Amino acid sequence: MLNPYRGMPKEIYVIFIARIINAIGAFVAPLMTIIMTQSIGLSEGTAGFYLSLSGGVSLMAALCGGKLVDRFGRKRVILLFSGSAVLVFFRIGFMEPSLTMIHLIILAGALNSTTKPAYDSLIADLTTPANRSGAYALSYMGWNIGFAIGPVLGGFLYRHHLPWVFIGEGMAIFMSLVLIATFIKETLGKAHEEIQDEERYLERRVEGSIFKVIRLRPLLICFALIVFGYNFTYSQWSFMLPMQVMKNYPVIGSQYFGFLAAFNGLIVIIFTPIITRLAGHLPYLRRGVMGGILYAVGFGMIGVLNSLEWLFLWAFIFTLGEIMMAITVVPFTVDYTPASHRGRMISTMAIIEDSGYTLGPLGMGIALSYISMETGWLVLGASTLVFTLLMKRLEHREKNIAGKTMKVMAK
Repeated sequence: MLNPYRGMPKEIYVIFIARIINAIGAFVAPLMTIIMTQSIGLSEGTAGFYLSLSGGVSLMAALCGGKLVDRFGRKRVILLFSGSAVLVFFRIGFMEPSLTMIHLIILAGALNSTTKPAYDSLIADLTTPANRSGAYALSYMGWNIGFAIGPVLGGFLYRHHLPWVFIGEGMAIFMSLVLIATFIKETLGKAHEEIQDEERYLERRVEGSIFKVIRLRPLLICFALIVFGYNFTYSQWSFMLPMQVMKNYPVIGSQYFGFLAAFNGLIVIIFTPIITRLAGHLPYLRRGVMGGILYAVGFGMIGVLNSLEWLFLWAFIFTLGEIMMAITVVPFTVDYTPASHRGRMISTMAIIEDSGYTLGPLGMGIALSYISMETGWLVLGASTLVFTLLMKRLEHREKNIAGKTMKVMAK
């Protein structure tokens, strides 16, 4: 089961360790809905608005980060923007709960989001299609190893020492930056090297803007639009699910949600090697179909059975879908993207895909004014099935679209 992770460049293992440290201190994002509704006293709709605003600002930051990554380098962007996020989190730690606190949390999240294309581009620069899925799976698993601890610790700190929720996250980011600064060299030069491998023709350099690359690769945009639908549903992991838990268990719901989040991380740790081993050889879009089915069942069934023991079962199912998509989305994007445009394409795809995370809380926040949470979960399950069918359709058309792309590039 560990074969997909062996023989990687040492930098991949450094990123793996840095991701663990970051995730152990990832206290704020899982608790943001609870902080806004319980500590600050916002309504569900207003909390959904601020979560969507946070997502929108972060998407714009990631888009800017993609341009900066391709121009100035991966490591420089990580150190500058994550370092700035550390300072903001420290400042929040000395504030009383208020709207100003929310504004600064959004700022810190945007600074961190600017570095996402940098991390993804680093991994792409250091790998080939043969080991790329394993490298991204390892990075993803590193995050979840830390995440198995972080939310439980965060739930405790929220109840007893709220300022340390923010100070602790800042300290974790700082420690991960020390590793990046010490052990990883800039990889921008690798993106400018000529790729001779015939099987990697889609990664060869292309002159021109990102719009030219998008025009040559319509498959990427179709894929991103479908993932948008998946992510709209998955965004409820941090919006509707904590509200569902708090509704069912008002007194200790924050800790129960922390246990659910930790369970999610534990499942990722155990099953990412298994799924990577069993499904890593499948075509990317086939994995996408399987991930959609797991999302539809895992989230949709919360509308039918949502006592604590059932929530753990549904979390197990949709977490398997999360793993499937984690070893699919970015590797698929990178394999279809010229090395010269990696940062920009990763961030452009993220704008489309992660808009689902952004609009999910806003959309369901409005919907909950008219329907119950249980009905909302059923609607999400049905809509995810529709996007899964679209992914299946795209899989059937992949060879024709890729063939047309190759002919255009040959001209």
